[in-house]
Amino acid sequence: MIKMAVYGKGGIGKSTTVSNLSAVFARRGMKVMQIGCDPKADSTICLHGGRPAATVLDLLRQKNKQVTLEEMVTEGYAGVLCVEAGGPTPGTGCAGRGIIAALEALTEKHAFDHYQPDIVLYDVLGDVVCGGFAMPIREGYAEQVFLLTSGENMAIHAAANIAAAVEHFADRGYARLGGIILNRRGVVREEEKVEELAQDVHSRIVGRLPFSELVQQAAEQQKTVIELFPESEMAREYERLADQVLAAAEGGKALD
Repeated sequence: MIKMAVYGKGGIGKSTTVSNLSAVFARRGMKVMQIGCDPKADSTICLHGGRPAATVLDLLRQKNKQVTLEEMVTEGYAGVLCVEAGGPTPGTGCAGRGIIAALEALTEKHAFDHYQPDIVLYDVLGDVVCGGFAMPIREGYAEQVFLLTSGENMAIHAAANIAAAVEHFADRGYARLGGIILNRRGVVREEEKVEELAQDVHSRIVGRLPFSELVQQAAEQQKTVIELFPESEMAREYERLADQVLAAAEGGKALD
């Protein structure tokens, strides 16, 4: 089982990227589980054709310990196993605690033993790195962390904070930093700024995604590029990125 967490600033294209990676892996015959760790609970919506999934936190509130695995885990495009952690009612509670409760519930129900996925992808909001949002890093859920960023200053700042959190737990044998994914936004000196980030956090850029209007078109139809435009050049970019992150996660030399 390969367990990867993708962190990035909100709005940077993290869920879109993760969903397309899940679709690529699933189309290759792998059993994939995607776990959305964002209180907006929209990580897997493009894998469900726009239909929101019930969140683990909502199910726990409604049914407590009576919730079943089949209710927490739903099947999306190409058989991707989808989970949304969810969050508290706006203005109440802590989103980080919601992630903790959701991941603990999956563990208690032996979700990973039951489904035996080949790849687990955690889609984690990286604006804050409190205990809950850092849980995939520090509790052994993920083995590698990938930072998704553009050349925008706030995105780079968020990525640097996440890298610092990974480094903080390095001596405990938790998740390691697998690399950086550049999601281009056309920012001035974008490549140079992200290269500087990679040097500062002692990592490397393992993949580069170009800006594409197809991504926006697919998002408007609430589907992945892989499903909607499978023969497009952008679909090939996601396929290439899948090879790159898989090589990095397995400890090999990522293609570039």
